[in-house]
Amino acid sequence: MTQAELFHSTEAAPAQPVTVSSEVREAREEDAPFHFEGIEPERRAPYIVRLVDYPAVDGLKVAEQRFRRELDRQLGADVVPALRAFQNASESGESELTKGEMALAKRWIKAFDAARTAGFRELGDTDEAFFDVRPV
Repeated sequence: MTQAELFHSTEAAPAQPVTVSSEVREAREEDAPFHFEGIEPERRAPYIVRLVDYPAVDGLKVAEQRFRRELDRQLGADVVPALRAFQNASESGESELTKGEMALAKRWIKAFDAARTAGFRELGDTDEAFFDVRPV
């Protein structure tokens, strides 16, 4: 075959069947786009986070966002119920609460501590400042 025949061929070569291995087929199925039809987002109870008694304005909103993100990660949709369980536990005796409420209150303590650490991470040492969480 000459170069002229190679590059200026007038007839097309017959199409070769393409075989796809099962590994490639599985990889394509895993990379398929995810469709959100029929899936509802997780409902979250609305609540407000405020950083109180913090002297500087810089980084205030970012700290509140970090705090909220960590609280949501720890508790998910249980933020407000856990807050209420903690408030009930601190205002009443242990005998007046159910085991579920006590467990939720303990989850709140752990989640709030992790969120407070995340919120204050880049703010430095602030003795009087605290995060206030209130349901809307």
